[in-house]
Amino acid sequence: MLFGIVVGIITLVAIVVGIVVFYTWKSRQGPKVKSHHVGHDSVKSINNVGVMSKEGRGAGAGGRMMSAPTTAAPETTSGRPSEIVRPRFVAVGVLAAAVFGSLTAKLWSMQVLAASEYENEAIKNKYATIATPAPRGLVFDADGVQLVKNRTALTVLADASVANDHDVVQRLSTVLGIPFNIVKSRIQDTSSGAQSQRVVSSDARQRDVAFIAEHSDAFSGVTVQERTVRDYPYGALASHVLGYTGTVSDDELQTVPENRQIELGDTVGKSGIEAFYDGLLAGDHGQRRVVVDSQGRVVEVESETAATRGNDIYLTIKAPVQYVAEQELAGLIAPTGIIGKGKGVGGAVVAMDVTDGSILALASYPTFDPSKFTGGISQDIWDLYSTAESYYPLLNRAVSGTYPAASTYKAYTGLAGLKYGFATADKMFNCAGSWDGFHTGDVQNCWNLNGHGPIDLHWGIRVSCDVVFYEIAKQFYDAGKSQGGSISDTALQEEIAMFGFGRETGIDLLGEEAGRIPTPEWKAQHWSDVPTEAQWYGGDLTNLVIGQGDCLITPLQNAVGYGAVATGMLMKPHLLKEARNSLGEPVIKVESEVTNKPDVSEDNYKYVREALKLIASDTDKVVAALEDYGIDATTVSSKTGTGEVAGKGDVAWYVCFYPQDKPKYVVSTCIEQGGGGGDVAGPVGAHVLGAILANEKGELNEVGRVAGSNGKSVELKTGSASRED
Repeated sequence: MLFGIVVGIITLVAIVVGIVVFYTWKSRQGPKVKSHHVGHDSVKSINNVGVMSKEGRGAGAGGRMMSAPTTAAPETTSGRPSEIVRPRFVAVGVLAAAVFGSLTAKLWSMQVLAASEYENEAIKNKYATIATPAPRGLVFDADGVQLVKNRTALTVLADASVANDHDVVQRLSTVLGIPFNIVKSRIQDTSSGAQSQRVVSSDARQRDVAFIAEHSDAFSGVTVQERTVRDYPYGALASHVLGYTGTVSDDELQTVPENRQIELGDTVGKSGIEAFYDGLLAGDHGQRRVVVDSQGRVVEVESETAATRGNDIYLTIKAPVQYVAEQELAGLIAPTGIIGKGKGVGGAVVAMDVTDGSILALASYPTFDPSKFTGGISQDIWDLYSTAESYYPLLNRAVSGTYPAASTYKAYTGLAGLKYGFATADKMFNCAGSWDGFHTGDVQNCWNLNGHGPIDLHWGIRVSCDVVFYEIAKQFYDAGKSQGGSISDTALQEEIAMFGFGRETGIDLLGEEAGRIPTPEWKAQHWSDVPTEAQWYGGDLTNLVIGQGDCLITPLQNAVGYGAVATGMLMKPHLLKEARNSLGEPVIKVESEVTNKPDVSEDNYKYVREALKLIASDTDKVVAALEDYGIDATTVSSKTGTGEVAGKGDVAWYVCFYPQDKPKYVVSTCIEQGGGGGDVAGPVGAHVLGAILANEKGELNEVGRVAGSNGKSVELKTGSASRED
């Protein structure tokens, strides 16, 4: 740039000098100024015809008249030569002074005042800084079992210019076994930046890399780097908790969280804790300073700063307990690896410490293998995970699956009946096996069609008598203001909501569902296009009170709800225990959080807890499952449930907490289209509770590898079996 400025100045000076020379030469070529002196020798006779002299008369014919000799006056001009040229020189001088003054001022500003600015611009044109990816932090269970680690992978990279070299692209295609067009499109992909090297293969085979290294002359512009990719030592274990990663999308780049640096081409969390704690797990980028030519091509790497690994995360999950939960679900639902060969088509288990909300196990079946997403998921695998035939393995049924609560709701609605006096310790009900309390002819049955006879609320909870709860719901309906009563028309719903239903629990996972508590307002809106169905009836409340009809809950909500029944406190569930930096120092520690203390008297809590005490011992399969771990069934409080879904099999529920005198653990189990709660879900929940206690004693430490879904299923016979709870 400086050379160009100097040449410009010299050129301007030459032009100015040329102008001055030209005008000087021009002025010398103007009209000459002369003086004439006339003497006798130079004066010739002149014939004057008809010209009179001042002193004589005109001569006649042939006469001659002579004038007296005189000196001729000089010819005159407009001025002297110096006076003519001077203004032109002045004008040229002014012009030259202006030009040189402007050039001097500009040169001063460029060379002195703006020197650093131009120098920086020159450096920018010459150098480029490229961010290099950082390894993500590792993931451990509560006791240090590594659930997610980083594996070194050989990554084949190519400069952008390689896309124009047909021979090199063809060689890469042949060696790596990747179609030519795909190799070329990957090299042409600018999502990682204009000067960044393009990833051709993110996990290349050792022999392919060795061939490229041995024939480097044939692979100009191609390099191989060691990078890290996610590795899962236990396969699909806890995959719905852990989630998976992938390359950042354009949409995600538009919504980058505050204090989070994301570059094009970065790997980010897409689901699970990988997504929720992406900012903690992501490390700090490295810097690669390169020299580029005028076309922006990298010609030299000047310096490189290593990236810093992200924070390690320790979860509240107990890996051995998680393994038992997943094995139980798989063994029940797909004992041969094919859904439909066992009981149910999907399921979930949630185990939680009720004293602090920490999640000990969170399992969902069918599950998926997160390693399939490493380096980009293939279309075949994505299709397998996204079909009805595979029952959607990517769905986290523990937090996003919603099901009718069935009779597990009776602990909450029983407390509501006690609070409003619609049930007391002394009040008796009569169950004849069917009920038409509204005298409409629309009969509702108890699951026990033979009836339970005279029964109080305590036994109504224990044997899950529907008629007891129909009577409680009718009293809520009749006491509502719309029926002339004094309480809210949604008083029962408000009591249920105190235990966390109808809203998200706040667990540290994305995609949580809030479920639904149906109300008159909800029904009117839901059926706004069908006015005949929008009316709220007493039967809506009698369905709700036993957890049927339009109510929907998640397995996680039921775990949190029963935790509150056990302790009187609604805890916020969480998966993160702590995060540690690269030095092993804690940077985050999660504290327990109480989200609500339901307005329930201790006497009412005690009444319902007593009713829940003997339910486990009433179910033979649950008793046997607890005995497998040496647990006395009479020390476990629990509730079973069987939810009815139109056109599908029943949803099996089992929820329990332990120990009765000072509850610490709660387990919520749900089997989709599984059948009876006690027979199907009960043994699964009992085994998970046993695993928690065995692990606590140090007797259970085994963690095995879990297989992801293979997508295979056969048709499952649908329809509702006869309920027993």
